[in-house]
Amino acid sequence: MECYTSDSCDSDSREQKTLNLTSRVLDSITISAELQCIIDEKDCAENYEIILLNSNRIKALPESINRFCNLKILDVSNNRLAILPDLLKNCPLTSLIAKHNQLTNESLPKSFFSKGNTLRELNLSGNQLNFFPEQVLDLNSLKYLYLGGNRIVNIPKDIWKLNSLQILSIGGNQIIEVPESVGALTSLQALVLSDNFIEQLPASIANLKQLRSLLIHKNKLKTLPPQIIKLKCLTELSLRDNPLVVRFVKDMTLQPPSLLELAGRNIKLYEIPIRVGEVPLTLIKYLKAAERCVNPKCRGVFFDNRVEHIKFVDFCGKYRIPLLQYLCSSKCITGSWESREIDSNTNTHMMRKVLLG
Repeated sequence: MECYTSDSCDSDSREQKTLNLTSRVLDSITISAELQCIIDEKDCAENYEIILLNSNRIKALPESINRFCNLKILDVSNNRLAILPDLLKNCPLTSLIAKHNQLTNESLPKSFFSKGNTLRELNLSGNQLNFFPEQVLDLNSLKYLYLGGNRIVNIPKDIWKLNSLQILSIGGNQIIEVPESVGALTSLQALVLSDNFIEQLPASIANLKQLRSLLIHKNKLKTLPPQIIKLKCLTELSLRDNPLVVRFVKDMTLQPPSLLELAGRNIKLYEIPIRVGEVPLTLIKYLKAAERCVNPKCRGVFFDNRVEHIKFVDFCGKYRIPLLQYLCSSKCITGSWESREIDSNTNTHMMRKVLLG
């Protein structure tokens, strides 16, 4: 990730390009005067690539900051910013850190699109955002997005536009649903969804082949999609403080299947040949939609009528997690094929590890 503190710079030239006004108890007027002094007296605003204004008392950024035409990194975190105007469109910003301020959706700029579309990191954590800022979706080169600790209620379906994202941190909000389109963020390495109200994860999460860290603790998850076991690169999984299922489902209420379902099951089970022209195309399409029962001792299929089943599965060789699977009948739940999972003495420790973190 982009480094943005002068303390970690090794070269003198990098330090000379850094304007560090951190923790000076400066307000907007004083900051404006400081920047104007650099512009007027030294006429070297173009030499600065990093400006650190964090931990002050700034309520608004001065317009003179636009004179720093080579500005790449701007840190205005831990201030009192109530507005972030569209002042930076002429700067080749790569990193904008504005966390822990008083910004709302209405006080954000209409566009974060910097000069040359250079923005790689955007941090708006700890503000007062009520929904995902739509203007962020235009930043198709963005790699790191931090929106945690706000009041955001949604992740937009168009999140797929941010296909360069490597880190998406949106924990500590009021999100209920994660859209399927999250699965299109194939460069994602870390996904932080903790401390929300999420009840279910989409199956498309299996498409995040590079995902290393998945933090989903403090939600309302009861199960996980079976596809999650495909995440071979995952090394960190946090599930604590979720109402996760801690035992197998023994008996489920099952509505009687329709005559169409029963007929379709028998056609599949006994491999009755169906030829185009003999039956309506809608029925052929229906038969192709059959799903195989997960019980390895059952040859059955199902269509619309199914039994939900919770199975604890070894994950990454570290612990067992509850996955939601589907069976064709409640009879498939009580078979000996699952009893070995229940009787294992090692389940308690591994289950505790994944549930409690």
